[in-house]
Amino acid sequence: MRRKIPSNSALQAFEAAARHGSFARAAQELALTEGAISRQIARLEEFLGMALFERVGNRVRLAPSGVRYAAQVGEILDRLERESQYLMGQPTGAASLHLAVIPTFATRWLIPRLPRFQQDHPHITLHIAERMEPFVLAGSGFDAALHFEHPAWAGMRTHRLLEEVLIPVCSPSLLAGHPQDGGLDALPRLHRMQNPDAWQRYAEETGVALTHPAVGSRFDLHAMLIEAALCGLGVALVPRLYVETELAQGRLLAPWPQSPSVAKTFCLVLPEPLGLSEAPLQAFVRWMLAEAQTARSA
Repeated sequence: MRRKIPSNSALQAFEAAARHGSFARAAQELALTEGAISRQIARLEEFLGMALFERVGNRVRLAPSGVRYAAQVGEILDRLERESQYLMGQPTGAASLHLAVIPTFATRWLIPRLPRFQQDHPHITLHIAERMEPFVLAGSGFDAALHFEHPAWAGMRTHRLLEEVLIPVCSPSLLAGHPQDGGLDALPRLHRMQNPDAWQRYAEETGVALTHPAVGSRFDLHAMLIEAALCGLGVALVPRLYVETELAQGRLLAPWPQSPSVAKTFCLVLPEPLGLSEAPLQAFVRWMLAEAQTARSA
């Protein structure tokens, strides 16, 4: 069935006129005459069965019905332009994957390893976007998600990757500036807003005494917590896999025991079985599972 969509030229004329508030300026931008712009918009109004502009003498302004339509048309044309430019920039024979990833996992674990993937698969381009919460993967525009295990992924294919084990870390300067006999309880502690009781659970699991486990500054992301710890603001309770490099370099210290329990499990989520996926996605999944296996064995 043929779609009921106005012509592209009419939509471009309307969007430009709405953005400028002037037929003349829209004509100038699109290299048309003002009369051509007027005719295109008249055809669009006839197609829609309503007036989009109010004519006041020689001036025009958007009618109430045109205000909302202009915003929608502008967004659609912008997206169409971005997607067209993206395809125009793709080399022949290349492939691309769109991934939804938890932001700190992307910056602290995935992206530092991507040079190895690019070296092995130079024809595959990865596009990474942030997603904090689970979502319906099918029809989302994403080929896969790197996220936590969650009931919301029911019906999709999940592959376990890594376990999130929390460990207290701080900068050497923080320890040097505080008396050692007070232990962890004497140091300022940093919190993640989404896990306000993390220090309380840590104290219960490890037996480390904390007089006021809820006291301290709060941050939205683990990446913020790590940066705050590096700056000497306090002790951060963060996933060990995010700070392996800083611990190895001595930029962060972890003189206290790590949590004995697993906070969460990272997984790779696919909308369908791997065998039904396209070859580029299969290549990424196999690489990702191998990287996770190497990290677990380290």
